[in-house]
Amino acid sequence: MKKLAIFLFIPVILLSQPLPVNFKGAYEKQTRSYDGKPGRNYWQNKSDYIIKAEVTPSEKRINAEETVAYYNNSPDTLDIIVVKLLGDLYRKGNTRDIEISPDAVNEGMKISTAKLNGSEFEITRDNEKPHITGTKLIIPLKEKLLPGAKAELYFKWEVKIPGESQIRMGAYDSTSFFVAYWFPQIAVYDDIDGWDMNDYTGHTETYNDFGNYEVDITVPQNFVVWASGKLSNPEEVFEEKILDKYKTANSSDEIIHIISEEDLGNVTKKRDKITYKFRSESIPDFAFAMSDHYLWDASLWQGVLISAAYNPESKGFYNVAEVARKSIIYLSEELPGIKYPYPVMTVFNGRGGMEFPMMCNDSSVDNLRGTVHLTSHEISHTYFPFYMGINERKYAWMDEGWATMLPFDFQELNAPGYDPRQRNAEGYSQYGGRDTDLPPIIPSNQLRGITYRIASYARPGAAYDFMMKFMGKEKFKACLHEYIKRWNGKHPTPYDFFNTFEDASGEDLDWFFKPWFFEFKYPDLSIKKAEAKDGYLFVEVENKGGLPLPVVLFVKNGESKEKIFEAQADIWKGKSGELKLEIKCKKPEELLLGTPQIPDVDDSDNKSTLK
Repeated sequence: MKKLAIFLFIPVILLSQPLPVNFKGAYEKQTRSYDGKPGRNYWQNKSDYIIKAEVTPSEKRINAEETVAYYNNSPDTLDIIVVKLLGDLYRKGNTRDIEISPDAVNEGMKISTAKLNGSEFEITRDNEKPHITGTKLIIPLKEKLLPGAKAELYFKWEVKIPGESQIRMGAYDSTSFFVAYWFPQIAVYDDIDGWDMNDYTGHTETYNDFGNYEVDITVPQNFVVWASGKLSNPEEVFEEKILDKYKTANSSDEIIHIISEEDLGNVTKKRDKITYKFRSESIPDFAFAMSDHYLWDASLWQGVLISAAYNPESKGFYNVAEVARKSIIYLSEELPGIKYPYPVMTVFNGRGGMEFPMMCNDSSVDNLRGTVHLTSHEISHTYFPFYMGINERKYAWMDEGWATMLPFDFQELNAPGYDPRQRNAEGYSQYGGRDTDLPPIIPSNQLRGITYRIASYARPGAAYDFMMKFMGKEKFKACLHEYIKRWNGKHPTPYDFFNTFEDASGEDLDWFFKPWFFEFKYPDLSIKKAEAKDGYLFVEVENKGGLPLPVVLFVKNGESKEKIFEAQADIWKGKSGELKLEIKCKKPEELLLGTPQIPDVDDSDNKSTLK
């Protein structure tokens, strides 16, 4: 039966939604398979980084050098290497789809030295030679990089930390910085598109290979650095009292205040410069944060040091260490139910809400529901896109949708009175069905504004949740675990997700996947007809928008309201868009359709007065 389900799935998609030719080529080369598993010829490249950086806070400047080993594990001979310069988002003349302050525009990443395999090269404007275009450095290779070969690159550069228009990173006061997208990083070369040639223009995020990182960050005395990795030299950087509390936190279930207000100014060794050393294995990116006046709370859970670093004036951050700890326990034990895969998680009090491996950059929120929502959402990203290697530039719904849905129950439990499903449904209902509501399968870097938000967050978040309900939580989790098992540390595409869930469940799920992810459908159920007769209600429910949704009916008499019918989204499987229900019920005054957790773009036809 399982093989039959797979066989049925592919032709339906191919007939109604032709497989893009770049994907088709991957299946023909057997790098991916129609059952959702990595193909027999699957491969992916990797880069390992050794970085030494020094931050000058007074100038908001980073000076750094790196050596990168790039491994061509593909069967292809490469005639170029593409290097991402994401810090060039702020470079004068570059294209941006987010407005920034004129004062934030700068010279971008100023590379003073560049070498390939030990030979220095000049960066020019000649397309036949190493040159910068957008946020990419293109390096033509005189000696092509053969399959199985390695190239070594060296860069020395300088980059400014933006003090205004801080897109996902920046300076939040004169000495508190979150630093990301800051180093030359080899672009992904994969079996779908070859080199990732998409520029970073500020809206969509990024796509990275996995690699090992050795990063040394030098800062002035009394600055603390938190990063995407485990600190390997705490004895060399911290003053003895702070070191003792750091060690205690690394063995304590209780929240330890490693740095309290009384500690400020006496945190590190008494040297002009302090170097923090971080080591990380098999992660897709590296970010860090620093401050000389932030507080630091931390505790350990099953080998994971969970921290919050925050401004003493950010009252909403005082319980973030506890919320972060509870989030990681929930994600590890409940949903997705996969152990948090890294040794560190630090939630840094910056601005907005942004995820990086082992790091979150979050605003301070004054209410508990906001703190719980933001913290758990960003930590959920640990699994998608980092553990799973998602291409966020093209498939943001493959990470944002999961980070929306996975913590629903956690958020409801830990923020009394908050209903995240209702919040998500209301957002989708407001914009669903308009010409700006586009299918998530459209590449995310082609979307903007509310279109991007609905396609990446609200619509897939609801879809995953409804899927879990009609499949049943245990079966859904089993499929999710299989998907994660197959693709962690790799680069799954939408079709790998669809095919894996069909293969693992043994079900044909086209009836659900196609309308939710491929088609111009929207959430809109209505009561087409209702009649009470002889102790029964005869109800016709019409699916006007075409999305498979749960169906819930209530009857109302005066102030009394009673649920009389509930079915999950699979009730629409094989239906033409109309349900005829016969429900035993005494004659009520009014019939109501739906709940606040089910999106509906027009609820004016969701009630019927029965005479």
